[in-house]
Amino acid sequence: MSEPFELRKPSFNFVYNPTTTTTTSTSSRPTATAITGTSFSFGQAAFSSCASTSSNTLETEKNSAEETNTFLFPEWVKLKTPRAKFKAEQTKTQGGVQKNLHLKEKSQWRKMEWTEERKINLMKSIKSYSPDREGVNQARVLLLGPVSSGKSSFVSSVHSVFNGRVTNRAMVGSYTSGFTKKLQSFNIGSERGEPTGLVLCDLMGLRDGQMTGLSLHDILSVIKGHVPDGHKFHPHQPFDTQTVGYVKRPSLKDRIHCVAFVVDATKILSYPQGLRQTFHQLRKYISDLGVHQVALLTHVDRICQETNEDVSHVYKSKIVGSMMEKAGALLGMSTSYIVPVKNYSSELEVDLSTDVLLLTAADHILQYAHLYFQDSAPEDSCAKMI
Repeated sequence: MSEPFELRKPSFNFVYNPTTTTTTSTSSRPTATAITGTSFSFGQAAFSSCASTSSNTLETEKNSAEETNTFLFPEWVKLKTPRAKFKAEQTKTQGGVQKNLHLKEKSQWRKMEWTEERKINLMKSIKSYSPDREGVNQARVLLLGPVSSGKSSFVSSVHSVFNGRVTNRAMVGSYTSGFTKKLQSFNIGSERGEPTGLVLCDLMGLRDGQMTGLSLHDILSVIKGHVPDGHKFHPHQPFDTQTVGYVKRPSLKDRIHCVAFVVDATKILSYPQGLRQTFHQLRKYISDLGVHQVALLTHVDRICQETNEDVSHVYKSKIVGSMMEKAGALLGMSTSYIVPVKNYSSELEVDLSTDVLLLTAADHILQYAHLYFQDSAPEDSCAKMI
């Protein structure tokens, strides 16, 4: 298109008539075609792109404006920028899901490769992982979060990636009370039940700012390795030294080496204030044990339409980026510890972009679990966790 218009000294009257598609002029300049459907008028205003402006040029500008449906004549004049740069960021709300216009033109605010090669490399990295510590073959990661935040769904979704089809390995609930009532451990990337280097531990969810059926002591007991796998928690029976199965002196392999908090992107703004306090309290005590923490922001496909249509747009979405910042405030952690996740729910077949996002989350968790082994000296690990 032509160079941006410049305001000049008025030389003719420009009057908009909503009943016609032409503009009348009091000068001898060529008549310009007006833009149909716009309601405005300019008294004593003239526009020129160079020494002269032909009606054909203005007709071209009109067609360009109608194609994008974003043309507002006063703003166009004020910006004095090329038409391509006029495509400002806009956000629409459609059925409760926000939509970013021109999302495909944006660059990712986190670099990510959405390729089959990237997926294969991540799968190999996770399956081949082994802690650099004698006597420890697995990194145990505890998933903590509110009821229905997507903890069990994440476990099943990661399993689905390695299986090549969508399966529900962990029991997944669709109601507010949640399904998980006991401590369950799942080998990730296992073939025929063989142990692998990553184990995800699922625990009952938190609700209404309170730890439903779990006390702070219960959670810390799990992290320290005192709670045996498969133990079922009861609301009125706190786990203690008299509980059947209590592990008196857990070894390093019995303990939790990383905690992953799981929060629902669709509920970040509606979580009760008490839940924020619970998270901050948990983080303080867990940090005192030397255990690193990360976070998963689930259901990001439900807050951004483009991400829902194509998961590879997740790191282009300002909506997702903004919600990650709010999740960071809720949890009291930097967004560098948080990764967005889309779990498989109604799908029957796996998707490449979704697989890459899930595997990236699992790999992110492993990196911080590995830091635990690097940070804790062999001679100090037993004393720290007792």
